[in-house]
Amino acid sequence: MSRWIWIAIILVIGAAAVVMLGDVRQLTARLGGFHWAALAAALCLALANYAIRFVRWGLYLRRQAIAVPLGTSALVFGAGLSLSITPGKVGELVKSYLLRELCRVPVTRSAPIVVAERVTDLIALLLLAIAGVAAYGIAASVALAAAALIAAGLVLLAWPLPTRALIDLATRPRRLARFRAPLHDMYAGLAALCRPATLASAVALAVPAWACECVGFALIVNAFPGEHVDLGLAMVIYAATTIAGALSFLPGGLGVTDGAMAMWLARGAAQVDPSSAVDATLLTRLATLWFAVAIGLACLAAARRRARARASAPAG
Repeated sequence: MSRWIWIAIILVIGAAAVVMLGDVRQLTARLGGFHWAALAAALCLALANYAIRFVRWGLYLRRQAIAVPLGTSALVFGAGLSLSITPGKVGELVKSYLLRELCRVPVTRSAPIVVAERVTDLIALLLLAIAGVAAYGIAASVALAAAALIAAGLVLLAWPLPTRALIDLATRPRRLARFRAPLHDMYAGLAALCRPATLASAVALAVPAWACECVGFALIVNAFPGEHVDLGLAMVIYAATTIAGALSFLPGGLGVTDGAMAMWLARGAAQVDPSSAVDATLLTRLATLWFAVAIGLACLAAARRRARARASAPAG
């Protein structure tokens, strides 16, 4: 496995650490009375999120006729979590690289799965956000922007003529022409994964997966003495700020997701104490984003060992 993957991970984590350093210094502000069982519950709910999304991953593999042993599939899926902090989670394309290295699956067959995962994640988060926008009157602009973006993307997937024309236009320069055929193949695979029946099944799995993390967020906020946030309000705040972070294309949505989450907790309908809002945000990100990265790094290291062993094994 290329050392550049590890270098990229280290650079992104380093940048993220610099961004978070100032806020971490405030973490002790209200932790004296915090009920730590809530953080443990949030970690378990994050694991439930990954487990349900792994089921969706298996659904997509079957739709693409990719046969992978269950253990290898779980290892590849877990390794993708290590790059959740890349802009828009595009680093999760490492799963396609690993499938090629471990199972000789062409990247053009597996890459559409990674993109389809992001599409259905956004749709699921949008549905969760919309469920609370009307009731609480916050994040309407984020929900509308996400809805417009998703709708435009689905139109392009359902309408091959302009999409294929865009691919041809983008690959017109001679140095990019070699990517034209693979991009057309990837588009065909992605369009197949976003057909109504498959899309509905994937979203039906993604909604409860992300709802688990919304519940974990509510548990963390409510674990601070004297604080309370309704589950519906917690759902719209978590979903909308996660969408905002994704649309920002910053690594892990750092700064955008964190800042908006703390702001809506403190200044919105929740009326959480500002120091508790900051602490709740940091603990939530620890239980979701950074927990995922830690699991992913362990899986990526194991996948690297397996790929190295496969490469050094004698042929035949």
